Amino acid sequence: MAARACGEYPCAARSSGLQIPMSQQSVLVVDDECDIRELLTITLGRMDLSVRAVGTLAEARQSLAERGFDLCFTDMRLPDGSGQTLVELIAAQHPETPVAMITAYGNVDAAVNALKAGAFDFVSKPVDIAMLRRLVRTALKLAEERRGAGQEPAARGDERLVGDSPAMQQVRIAIGKLARNQAPVYIAGESGVGKELVARLIHEQGPRAAGPFVPVNCGAIPAELMESEFFGHRRGSFTGAHADKEGLFQAAHGGTLFLDEVAELPLHMQVKLLRAIQEKAVRPIGAREEVPVDVRILSATHKNLAALVEQGQFRQDLFYRINVIELRVPPLRERRGDVPRLAAHILRQLAAKNGTPPGRLTQEALQALEAYDFPGNVRELENILERAMAMCEGEEITVADLMLPQRSAAPTAPASATPATAATVTPVDAAGVPGVPLEDYISHLERSAIIKALEESRYNKTAAARKLGITFRALRYKLKKLGID
Repeated sequence: MAARACGEYPCAARSSGLQIPMSQQSVLVVDDECDIRELLTITLGRMDLSVRAVGTLAEARQSLAERGFDLCFTDMRLPDGSGQTLVELIAAQHPETPVAMITAYGNVDAAVNALKAGAFDFVSKPVDIAMLRRLVRTALKLAEERRGAGQEPAARGDERLVGDSPAMQQVRIAIGKLARNQAPVYIAGESGVGKELVARLIHEQGPRAAGPFVPVNCGAIPAELMESEFFGHRRGSFTGAHADKEGLFQAAHGGTLFLDEVAELPLHMQVKLLRAIQEKAVRPIGAREEVPVDVRILSATHKNLAALVEQGQFRQDLFYRINVIELRVPPLRERRGDVPRLAAHILRQLAAKNGTPPGRLTQEALQALEAYDFPGNVRELENILERAMAMCEGEEITVADLMLPQRSAAPTAPASATPATAATVTPVDAAGVPGVPLEDYISHLERSAIIKALEESRYNKTAAARKLGITFRALRYKLKKLGID
């Protein structure tokens, strides 16, 4: 029946293998529904693109053997096979050609599988023309970049991603590859490893670089404001809504939305986020209709998201949507060889910020840093060096200036280097009693815990108090008592 219907449409002639001018950008459309082929052919033709439209997997293979294409659209189900097979074929033999999967409405599982196989993005039926045009422009820009850079993504250098260890080289290569598709990426790693920086580099090295990069800490937004913050609201939709407000999804339109600490989302928001990702549309509070959004989703958390799924604290379906591809950023203790270069880089930054000569680490201080486990990773290293610059005499930083917790510091510091200040944790005696007044020792631990909580919550005091398990008022009192600004 489909074959008879196709004979009635002009696209039947276009499917017969007409020659495409090499000067024009070309698109291969593979779909057994003639009306879909006709729609894409007309829409793409109006964008000054040459189109070859075919209805079977065999015809698609023949077309690819005859010439290259700048972009391919393929249906998931074809009369003689699966579109997934075509995605895998193009990824293996024509990696410079982005592929977009055409899926039935709501069949996001198929789209996720296609993304994992190497597809650039997916389009749901019925096809939204405006969304289709945006996807085409992004994909063609990607194709041009691939041809210019070669088929294999290179590990681009970026002065913000410091380190030459094998682990960091792999991260750079992964960033280059992930920048060249639209699949959701889940960035895993401990606190302080630089997950937001990795997300920003994926955005900046991809075809969405000209669009906005919108980072949001999911744990820093009060639960009652989350829906408005993410999806926006209309004027008068609730008390205090004096004007229309766009949400984070609309702010990231055409670019990337980075969901940091995504594990902190409450379950009711996980449901709404899942729908927004699946349908590529959001409904502002008080609005009657959904608003289409063109956003790439990157997410991260320092928690074990898979374990939270097993515990029922994170939705499994959302986990599969945001974790199409996982990128793990190694902790600093797994790349200790990068510590000297990182430390020098941070010291130069601090010197530039403060207008002072850069500090110099003694050999013993550098050895102590290389032996330290860094539970706070790069962020902790930055804090240690900033504190050391304030405490050191002149420009030379000693082991004593670092004030590392003794249990993790390298045993390379001479006995005479033991700090004498009350704020420093000194070695414990045989009975395990710290060698400073107990009150000072407790204050030091309390101060460290508060500063760490503030840093992890991006200095949101409400969120920091929640992490510490104390009230906001109690945190405010302790900040004043300890002199923390």
